[in-house]
Amino acid sequence: MNTMSKAALLASALFALSAQPAFAQAKPAPKAAAPAAAAATGGTIVNGIAIASLDAVLANADAVRSANQQRPTTYKAQIDALEARRNALTAQLKPMYDKLEADSKAAKPDQAALQNQANAIRALEEKGQAELNTMAQPVVYSQAYVTEQVEAKLDQAVRNAMAQRKVSLLLNPQAIVALNGSAYNLNPVILAELNKLIPTAQLVPPQGWEPAQVRQARAQQQAAQQGAAPAAAAPAAAKPATPVGPQPDGR
Repeated sequence: MNTMSKAALLASALFALSAQPAFAQAKPAPKAAAPAAAAATGGTIVNGIAIASLDAVLANADAVRSANQQRPTTYKAQIDALEARRNALTAQLKPMYDKLEADSKAAKPDQAALQNQANAIRALEEKGQAELNTMAQPVVYSQAYVTEQVEAKLDQAVRNAMAQRKVSLLLNPQAIVALNGSAYNLNPVILAELNKLIPTAQLVPPQGWEPAQVRQARAQQQAAQQGAAPAAAAPAAAKPATPVGPQPDGR
């Protein structure tokens, strides 16, 4: 855990781990209505234009859904250990919180003692969070590894879907104010193409593999260090050489 990005990446998944048992399977997005049904609403369909939410497509890819189903079994030991440690930390912190609250309600609370209690709680929370991050790393890295495998095929799936539907302009739904029907929704076509390109993904990353976010942060850090090194090692500007031998007196 050498970089802030790695810690942030791991911490971002802990809420999902604690909010639900294991990893819930993503719910499939509603299928788009056929163009003919959309046309029946009375709107005019403009050919060559479509919308797509690539995040929704990615979440509903067969490879991602299958991995989400397999992960709780493959990483059961890690998930169980993580949950047990989280519960133990919660049990350890609760009486500390209760005492701090009770002491703060005293007639004349000792502010110094309260501050010491708060500092102890904060220190335990930070230590516990770091420990949970380390324990969660195999599971979080598995999620990132599957996602990167599928994302690598997403661009080609989009191109295939656009060619199939003769779409020349693909828009993000967030850029659309309103639509009449779902004739422009290209999600189902992209999803079908993506499932053809990568029906399954490898669940367990290779030894030493790291997510793109961590790799990019490390590369930026190394580039910054390499850029600073020459500047630090650069010699001071050379002074003009002192002429040797008799010099003219300027007259």
